[in-house]
Formats: sequence, C-alpha cells, structure tokens
Amino acid sequence: MNVILLDNVENLGNIGDLVKVKSGYGRNFLLPQGKAALATPANIKAIEARRAELESAAAEEFASAKQRAKVIEGMELVIQANAGPEDKLFGSVGPIDIADAFAGVQVEVQRSEVRMPDGPIHQLGEFDIGVHLHPEVNAEVKVRVVAAE
Repeated sequence: MNVILLDNVENLGNIGDLVKVKSGYGRNFLLPQGKAALATPANIKAIEARRAELESAAAEEFASAKQRAKVIEGMELVIQANAGPEDKLFGSVGPIDIADAFAGVQVEVQRSEVRMPDGPIHQLGEFDIGVHLHPEVNAEVKVRVVAAE
C-alpha cells in the first residue's frame, strides 16, 4: 500500500514522503490517525499544495515539545505509595501514577508520553524515567517512590 505522510512518523519518514507500508499498518494506524493519506494522483497534488502548511504545523509542534522538555528536564517527582517491610510496594507505580504526579505540579504530561522500559516500579527508591514528547524530543525525570505515612 502506497501512502503519503502528512506528519513525521518515527522510523518511516517525514511530511510529504511517499512510502510503501503494509496494508494493515496503513489502514489501521496511519490513515485513521491522520498521519497519512492514500497515494492517489489527486492526493499527491493536494499534499504538495499543503506541504508548507503541514511543515509549519510540524515545526510548531516541535517547538512546543522543546519548551515542554525544558520545563520537565531534571525535574524530580515524589510519589507516595504503600510499602511492606522490605521496601516492596503493595501494587506498583506505573505511567498513570507518574502522569498524575506531573498534574500535581501543574505540568501537563500524557500517560502515553511516559516511557518505562523496565516496566512498572515495584519498590521504594529513586528511578530515572523517560518522557517522549515528540519523535525528536525526549526528557529525563527522576521519580522518587517513598513510603506513605
């Protein structure tokens, strides 16, 4: 399936690129999310006409992500959780809890932007968590999990 990208897609291409993707990926992800359009002659002409507009919108998104990264970078979040005697949590701290902690300090971060490659946190301590704000912008945050009083 040939599609024209309407947005920068990580590991695939940039705005206006004509790429060949598997039909399921195109039908189920790229087209419904508005990240691509079918590569018909009419669409190719329309995209070329709108290319500057799409690139300026992408540049605004990138600038906004960089601003958010400056605010987030180096931030330290403290999350209280119930823990047992061996510093093991009853439950875990996941992306939802971290997004809620950001909301508690008036910073908007979506749950889907929180990257936890090792999975949820199951013990007390200090952890480095990644925040993926844009395909080209990432930030690091320290999360301290402390026992609730």
